[in-house]
Amino acid sequence: MAELSRDVLIIGAGVAGASVAKELRHLGFTGSVLLLGRELDAPYERPPATKDYLAGKIERSAATWLSEQWCEEHDVELRLRTSVLKLDTAAKVAKLQGGDEVSYEHVVVATGANVRRMRIDGTDLEGLHYIRALRNADTIKAELEQVQEAVAIGGSYIGCEAAATLTELGKKVTILMQEDHPMQNGFGEQAGRYVRSVLEGKGITILGGQEVEKLTGDDERVEQVVTADGTSVAAQLVVIGVGAVPDVMTAKAAGLELGEKGGVVVDSHLRASVDGVWAAGDCAEFESVIYGGHLRIEHQDVAIEQGRTVARNITGKDEPFSFVPYFWSDLSDWVNLQYVGNASRGWDEELVRGSIDDGAFSVWYLQEGKLVATLSIGRGEDLIEARRLIADGAVADALRTVVPDLGAELTAL
Repeated sequence: MAELSRDVLIIGAGVAGASVAKELRHLGFTGSVLLLGRELDAPYERPPATKDYLAGKIERSAATWLSEQWCEEHDVELRLRTSVLKLDTAAKVAKLQGGDEVSYEHVVVATGANVRRMRIDGTDLEGLHYIRALRNADTIKAELEQVQEAVAIGGSYIGCEAAATLTELGKKVTILMQEDHPMQNGFGEQAGRYVRSVLEGKGITILGGQEVEKLTGDDERVEQVVTADGTSVAAQLVVIGVGAVPDVMTAKAAGLELGEKGGVVVDSHLRASVDGVWAAGDCAEFESVIYGGHLRIEHQDVAIEQGRTVARNITGKDEPFSFVPYFWSDLSDWVNLQYVGNASRGWDEELVRGSIDDGAFSVWYLQEGKLVATLSIGRGEDLIEARRLIADGAVADALRTVVPDLGAELTAL
């Protein structure tokens, strides 16, 4: 058994963990860095798995976020296909798959999230897929020749993106979802109706208000998706996108505090309650200096910025994580959604700028009179001002005062 010592141990080689390593070297940190990843690939971006990579528009290398060559050149030790079996935060030692034990000064938990799995009959049939990794997309692509009809379960990002891509590849696609309209849970009914109109205009069938009961097939492969009201939809391929849950197995076993949303609890500087432990990315439940309380946000840009914040604080910067969340989603080349802020706690007022009918509008979400998030479709320029206003804690009256032309164009729903 090898006895190793590293200044910084990073558990998880997604963009959050990779961002820590990259920022450390950018800041001139000369200590030893060990980056551990369970997957076979060097750190990569996940969004292409449902979009350009699944569509065959880009090669695998185009999704790489931090290459093995970069790690070699910057003296970052990257170990793939390696899990942490035990993390002892008191002794500051981690036992790795393969038997090595590593002592550390700082450990960053960046283990990401796992797909939420459906507990229904028929999930053992072939043709059922969850998409979280590029290799999931590889499996889907290998089956496409035998697929004429596909079903996407879930009306959020994964379901809508996969449906758009599969339609672009010539498949007949149906979206089944519990909400009435795609993206409605995250963006509200008005935006959801618009997204629905775009998808239906491209030939996608959308069945809202549906609870999937089971998958059926005569042989080993799925043939039908059956809903609770008896609706049966033909499919030789099913993509499930019903959310994700933080991967906190290592953190929980180590005794780290978990929050109400299931993530590793950290303060505004992304420090856990145990000395030398940090968390970043999808598994982190952080104290928000913008919204108050603790949030867990599954956005790639948030994960990257949290990784940078952790690196800066490891090197003594002592900075809070004050990044205003940003997210984007392409549904093929049909529509691009951009979003800043966070309305996960809900909102009680929506203000629309521009024209939904013309497909160029932004929706401004307010909670108790305070701007919490903004969605843009065809009005990307609105996000710059929205981001600043969210950071400043702007209220409804301030929106019209600070952005004069907003007063005439905003319409309360």
